[in-house]
Amino acid sequence: MKFDEFNIDEGIKKSLAKQGFIRPTDIQFKSIPAILQGNDVLAIAQTGTGKTAAFVIPVLHILQNRKQKGRGNAVKCLVMAPTHELAKQTELVFKKIGKHTRINTFCIHGGTEQDTQIAKLREGVDILIATPGRMFDLVSQQELDLSEVQILVVDEADHMLDKGFIKDIRDMVRFIPRRRQTLFFSATITPEIKKLAYELVNDAIHIRISPKDPVGKNIDHSVAYVEMDDKRFFLEELIKTNEEAKILVFVRTKIRAERVKSAMERVGIATETIHSDKEQQDRNRTMHNFRTGANRVLIATDISARGIDIPNVEYVVNYDLPEVAENYVHRFGRTCRAGKRGQAYSFCSTEELPLLKAIEEYTGNKIKQLEITKKDYKQVIQESNEDETDWQSLLNEENARQDKKRRKK
Repeated sequence: MKFDEFNIDEGIKKSLAKQGFIRPTDIQFKSIPAILQGNDVLAIAQTGTGKTAAFVIPVLHILQNRKQKGRGNAVKCLVMAPTHELAKQTELVFKKIGKHTRINTFCIHGGTEQDTQIAKLREGVDILIATPGRMFDLVSQQELDLSEVQILVVDEADHMLDKGFIKDIRDMVRFIPRRRQTLFFSATITPEIKKLAYELVNDAIHIRISPKDPVGKNIDHSVAYVEMDDKRFFLEELIKTNEEAKILVFVRTKIRAERVKSAMERVGIATETIHSDKEQQDRNRTMHNFRTGANRVLIATDISARGIDIPNVEYVVNYDLPEVAENYVHRFGRTCRAGKRGQAYSFCSTEELPLLKAIEEYTGNKIKQLEITKKDYKQVIQESNEDETDWQSLLNEENARQDKKRRKK
């Protein structure tokens, strides 16, 4: 079935055609008709399957064709997102697909001035994408009225729980009508997520897309056994061997992100980092640079890059293996977008072997091992442009900065 055959607004079809969307993905094929019929939906599908468009398309159609009730400038659809980046990304999808409709979409999140957001809300917004913090700030100031919300979308629900937003979601329900359509989307399902979902949805249509290989059939993934102190040398080699490729590198902590960035800069490789310590303006600029190719190497933590759709990422690298096996799938969902093939590499140190075992048990597959001889291993380190003395000096400087930062707190 093609999008042309769906009973959706012609303006939406026009936008989809311009963007090259011909056929729906599995999650879109199953979700769109159910949402168009007014059903609540509880949908579970792995990252990279097209979940966002699965609710964007029918929501736009419903609001475009529904006779308006209540205040003309009231928020009619509320989309809750866990991070600033995901909220902005969702706003962009709504605007692209809704370009030829009369629907007004806006995004609010923390880290930016409120005045501009308040002014926009006063003008009237049909679809509001919001992170919990800023949403509650504006509700408490009586600058945001959710009493006319007709559709509630909870996006990346599992990530919302990871960030501790479960209480916020429950509190939010007090401000919106009981009679509404609720769309609940998540990459994974746990007892806690299921409990939250059943508190929100009413007689929902259950949709679950569960491929046999949760990592994705378009990803070639492999693991190299590299000790912790040597990982920087192998990352340097990978980047320099693939000079034109866009590479997303995942690390465990914010401090690790900055240290890896410094290590790469030490050998002449320009990189940028994204994590929760960054100001919102810097995060926006960093994501823009990576999306457009102005910067081709991005070092990220899980919390900041989860759910982000970045085009043309050829390589995703687990510099550090994730401590939660599910995050392995979420990380590598950043590549192989829109049906393209992707490469996924993991560096596994001796102390990370239990994490690797947990990942393989979760995915149900053994990850292909990259054979590295002792001679090749040694050669990678010897060929690095890094000066060992400079590296130790760099570590000392970084430790001193972190100590100073802790003392300020």
